[in-house]
Amino acid sequence: MEYGSIERQIHVDASPEVVFKVVSSPEHIAEWWSDAADFEATPGAVGELVWGDRVDVAPISVVKAEPPHLFAFRWCYPDGKLDESADSLLVTFELTPSGTGTTVQLTETGFREMGWEAAKLEEQYREHIGGWDRAMSGLGEYVARLVSTP
Repeated sequence: MEYGSIERQIHVDASPEVVFKVVSSPEHIAEWWSDAADFEATPGAVGELVWGDRVDVAPISVVKAEPPHLFAFRWCYPDGKLDESADSLLVTFELTPSGTGTTVQLTETGFREMGWEAAKLEEQYREHIGGWDRAMSGLGEYVARLVSTP
């Protein structure tokens, strides 16, 4: 297995403007991915994603925010360290209009660059695959609920 990147794609029946808010706003992210989030969707902004009662806290740094087409951040889940010298994973959401909806392309890269030994690299890669499968499913379900609510 390569362990280079994870890619997932879904189509949602909402505009790129709506989907951008869902993937880049803490109040929305807490509805489909983490239990809580705190950051600004501004390049250079730092913040965190939180699961459980602060059982897992992942610092993030926003890399790009180009509404309504692109949102990218770096994070160090599960290591919890993020500074300019730390290796980190890059998560990118690319949003493309498609018919009356949006194609959401998620890419996470940087696994080999984390410096993990082989067993941890494989474990983390597999965990992230499962995590993104759940998160992207949750994203699709949340957007469907959001746009169907009057």
